Amino acid sequence: MESSLQSRLSPGLTIKIQRSNGLIHSATVGRVDLERSCVFVEWTEGGTAKGKEIDFEDVAAINPELLQLPPLYPKDNLPLQENVTVQKQKRRSVNSKIPAPKEGLRSRSTRMLAIPEARAPAQENDMEIELPASTNSRKQFPAAVRRKSCIVREMEKMKNKREEKKAQNSEMRIKRAQEYDNSFPNWEFARMIKEFRATLDCRPLTMTDPVEEHRICVCVRKRPLNKHELTRKEIDVISIPNKCLLLVHEPKLKVDLTKYLENQTFYFDFAFDETASNDVVYRFTARPLVQTIFEGGKATCFAYGQTGSGKTHTMVGDLAGKSQNASKGIYAMASQDVFLLKNQPRYRNLGLEVYVTFFEIYNGKLFDLLNKKAKLRVLEDGKQQVQVVGLQEHLVNCAEDVIKMIDMGSACRTSGQTFANSNSSRSHACFQILLRTKERMHGKFSLVDLAGNERGVDTSSTDWQTRVEGAEINKSLLALKECIRALGQNKAHTPFRESKLTQVLRDSFIGENSRTCMISMISPGISSCEYTLNTLRYADRVKELSPHIGPSGEQPMQMETDETEASSAGALATNSFSKEEEELSSQMSSFNETMTQIRELEERAVEELKEIAQLGPGWLELSVMTEQPDYDLEVFVTRAESALAQQAKHFAALQEVLKALRLAMHQEEQVSKQTRSKKRPQ
Repeated sequence: MESSLQSRLSPGLTIKIQRSNGLIHSATVGRVDLERSCVFVEWTEGGTAKGKEIDFEDVAAINPELLQLPPLYPKDNLPLQENVTVQKQKRRSVNSKIPAPKEGLRSRSTRMLAIPEARAPAQENDMEIELPASTNSRKQFPAAVRRKSCIVREMEKMKNKREEKKAQNSEMRIKRAQEYDNSFPNWEFARMIKEFRATLDCRPLTMTDPVEEHRICVCVRKRPLNKHELTRKEIDVISIPNKCLLLVHEPKLKVDLTKYLENQTFYFDFAFDETASNDVVYRFTARPLVQTIFEGGKATCFAYGQTGSGKTHTMVGDLAGKSQNASKGIYAMASQDVFLLKNQPRYRNLGLEVYVTFFEIYNGKLFDLLNKKAKLRVLEDGKQQVQVVGLQEHLVNCAEDVIKMIDMGSACRTSGQTFANSNSSRSHACFQILLRTKERMHGKFSLVDLAGNERGVDTSSTDWQTRVEGAEINKSLLALKECIRALGQNKAHTPFRESKLTQVLRDSFIGENSRTCMISMISPGISSCEYTLNTLRYADRVKELSPHIGPSGEQPMQMETDETEASSAGALATNSFSKEEEELSSQMSSFNETMTQIRELEERAVEELKEIAQLGPGWLELSVMTEQPDYDLEVFVTRAESALAQQAKHFAALQEVLKALRLAMHQEEQVSKQTRSKKRPQ
């Protein structure tokens, strides 16, 4: 091949060359070096002359057509030695006609030549020559010979990898589209949550786990998605890997609308997932408290959470159509254990009798649910003991009697429509089991189904009645939190007078033999994520467990699913949110003060009205008196003047109270508008 190629190469001939970066372009042959079997080529690039040495094999690989051209010299058939002499003579004659390059060009050419020489060994090892099966000699190359440099081969590999990656991504998108219904906007969050849960080691709480007793036990229960949430194609954003840990996968958006998850961690004494039954919840929450009342103590169990989170289902029982199956609730389960312990030998000789009461607290007023919702009064006696005047206690002899009382009281409970539930309980329902001897109270167990908590911005954006309900509910829940914290910290002062709820349960917050359990109920749907976080933060503050430190002091695992810029953006959002929350907290404080003033004025107006109503029979007697033919006119005038003076006094007082009440209601409306203007966007 070399001899035939030598006969076709001559100075001035234009051939194709391949650069080290894989680029192929034309160049002019400057000289042919037969001894080294290479050719020196030159070309112009960017106004600069460049040169390079290329061996014959590379020239043949890139220019296969040269092998098929006729020889340039008629003496190609001469012997090899004579042919070499002729080629040298031809080369001298051609080289003598080419002017010598300038010094700058010569030095630049030298630099260009130094690079291929240093890389020559590596290139020789990396080059591939495609030879036909019949070729056995290195000196015989057909026209189809192709030579690839290492750079070209790497570029082809990169191209193949890109194509494979595209195919994999396309296949993954198709697979994800099959696994998730991408017709609703949250399927991407659902995929991220599923992938995150695959990394968790889930060990839910079971009936065989040991029961740990706490003076203040704070638990959390997650309900399953309900029919309405499934119809709206909502996703579950709550994960409970083990008996103490709960994770909230809060959906977030970056500035560029990229979706990501912020996984928030909470630790509690017990965490119940959606598979836990009422029996499991009762075993770890209320059941350990039953023993307390037989030892002469006071116990309280609260069910707390947003509307529609399953509080009434947990405390009262399962819903069977429009009726409630009270035998499956904590009320009935606690009653059954009370009668079991009462019949044990160690308590049988105490002569204990079991009584129950059932009342509700609605808008700061108490109503007896077992006495046709009769209104009750809360007073303190001379010993500073809180007494609920008019509350009836009913003697029960078995668990079946208790269930009848629960059904009777539940049917009378006040309910209303909220954003999460069309028939939501809007009052605190308190069911009490009392152990009495002939002389005194032995123990008391209060089981409270709290009204659904409301955000301040929500209570300020509805009608008057709903605002009143929400404000009273929030006020009592805040007071309850402070009382439980005071109980846990053994504080000398318990702020129980802040609400009717804590005032009624005052004796449950004092004394060394007092125990409390709070069950925080949460909804798992993505639309309830913000309300769920509020519920968890409330329960977390009650327990005073930091969300960043576990119950044993260990640091929880970091589960960030976003880059640094998202964290920075989240920090800025947190700072701005905290400032906004401070302003909103101030607004809500003013709102609550106004509501308290309205309540006081309302009570005064009702009292004045009752006084006026009591004068009604007196006017009727005077009217009957005038029907007598011989009535005493002097007596009539005297009595009428006295009744009129008393009534005028009460009318003036009532008019003054109503005027102040109207002014307070107007002030409440203004505060509500200001709070609504501060409402954070959803």
